[in-house]
Amino acid sequence: MASTTLPSHRPTRKASRQASIDPRDDILLQIDHFIGIDVGTGSARACIIDSKGDIVGLASENIGLWQPQTGYYEQSTNDIWRCICVAVQRAISQHNIDPETVRGVGFDATCSLAVFSNVTDEPVSVTGPNFDSDRNVILWLDHRPVEETEKINATNHNLLRYVGGRMSVEMEIPKIMWLKNNMPKDLFDDCTFYDLADALTHIATGNEKRSYCSVVCKQGYVPVGVDGSVKGWQEDFLAQIGIQDLVDDDFKRMGGVDGVNGDYLSAGELVGTLCEKAASDLGLPAGIAIGSGVIDAYAGWIGTVGAKVPLESEQLTSDVAKNDKTQAFSRLAAVAGTSTCHLALSPDPVFVPGVWGPYRDTILPGYWMAEGGQSATGELLKHVIETHPAFNQAASVAESYNTNVYDYLNEHLREMVTERKAPSISYLARHFFFYGDLWGNRSPIADSRMTGSVVGLSSDQSVEGLAIYYYATLEFIALQTRQIVETMNKAGHSITSIFMSGSQCQNDILVKLIASACDMPVLIPRYIHAAVCHGAAMLGAKAASADPEGRTEDLWSIMDRMSKPGKKVVPTDNKTEKALLEVKYKVFLEQCQKQQEYRALVDDVFSSWRSS
Repeated sequence: MASTTLPSHRPTRKASRQASIDPRDDILLQIDHFIGIDVGTGSARACIIDSKGDIVGLASENIGLWQPQTGYYEQSTNDIWRCICVAVQRAISQHNIDPETVRGVGFDATCSLAVFSNVTDEPVSVTGPNFDSDRNVILWLDHRPVEETEKINATNHNLLRYVGGRMSVEMEIPKIMWLKNNMPKDLFDDCTFYDLADALTHIATGNEKRSYCSVVCKQGYVPVGVDGSVKGWQEDFLAQIGIQDLVDDDFKRMGGVDGVNGDYLSAGELVGTLCEKAASDLGLPAGIAIGSGVIDAYAGWIGTVGAKVPLESEQLTSDVAKNDKTQAFSRLAAVAGTSTCHLALSPDPVFVPGVWGPYRDTILPGYWMAEGGQSATGELLKHVIETHPAFNQAASVAESYNTNVYDYLNEHLREMVTERKAPSISYLARHFFFYGDLWGNRSPIADSRMTGSVVGLSSDQSVEGLAIYYYATLEFIALQTRQIVETMNKAGHSITSIFMSGSQCQNDILVKLIASACDMPVLIPRYIHAAVCHGAAMLGAKAASADPEGRTEDLWSIMDRMSKPGKKVVPTDNKTEKALLEVKYKVFLEQCQKQQEYRALVDDVFSSWRSS
């Protein structure tokens, strides 16, 4: 898409054009607002920003989550849309925003599979064996299609090069395969499949346009012209894995062929305008520009890496500290929540074993994104803390101090340093080695069978024992981040700084550990609680900039203008702490490798047993 600049005086709605006697009212009436809607694993959030990028409204609503059996996670687009509407209306009313001033809306969502009827456009249940609920979303976290994923990866199809060599159980093609294998045939034949972000723009506009971010990153779509791709969707691949039905009518049930019966857009490009029904639901005027959506982690990239920050010359792409898009090549976005995604932009494709991508056109047309990740970080911390015998005691004390258990444990670790006259927190856990792939490994091992291990486990059931276990978990997250960064840089990336977003930004011990383990600064955004939906709002700003031909302003220029400077956290300068982290990293790598070796030894025994 060609770039345009926003006009200095954009036309407003009829209500905004009405003359006013008081000139102060004229100034107020010219304010433009943009809404970002972030659909995470547990909640929908609405963020309202002004033309400078300042957040002027924020609200959220919890989303329902069903777990019919172990490893199955389901949601409902009806429920998600209801939560979105509540959040938007609350953000507008609580902050006294005039709905007539809203110019654009952008969406991000988890990379979950949403299923609708291709006849009625109503939700189709993903809940077996009866498939009779309105739960039509298989969440990204759902691990039901393990066998289907193994079948996909056994094909060694060329498109797997663009997902790090192996497709993940978290992606959507394995889940479609599971539905094909478990649904009645007539019901499966009635299904149209969307990534959740695309489902939301579809509900908002009634249009069928899909985002490159959705289909390229999670659905095996290879953009036309990449590696000989002709239609984007790979017909031979779909036939090979048993879902050749989706080839019919030029892949219509997946979004179609670009320029034939489909339309694919990069982040924030104009999908259409808010339809009457959706407008009524949201409490907004119809006709507002809707931007092409992205996966939630990618909105975190948009909301963080464009910030002007005080970096050293060796951490910049060039000697000139100009904040152009080339600076993004050295900035890793770490979007940390239930899991953590690591995103890096490059001008050319970089193939990294175990790292998803390279993905072209997903955010900026013509540029490539790579996506590393940790399957569980926030979820891992929650699990470690809540399964420890001292959890109830720690939670009770934290509540009495009117704080959360994480902040309490951080403070307790500092108190232990003072009481034990220890040189640092790391010293307390010097002989405790925790490896935490309890939900499998996303990057760079790309092995869903990976699990955890502990060296140094004792019988200590006290709060002190919990605090050390918790710290070792923080250490694991930091060391695995280093493993991912080193793997990406070895393959050809040039990452020298980490731009972090998500709830884990609030954990100062974790952020310092990541900076020290990776030996590079970590940048914390101004809007710690809202960096992702702030990025989504920028998509709304891009859509609103569309000229009559549909051309929109360059996304990076919007990011440069609307991003806010944050805080820089630098690595420790304590030589002993650095040396300890080096030793811990060596043990971390051995724990990772030895687990694979031990599993292979056992599998060899059982393979001969099964054959006999």
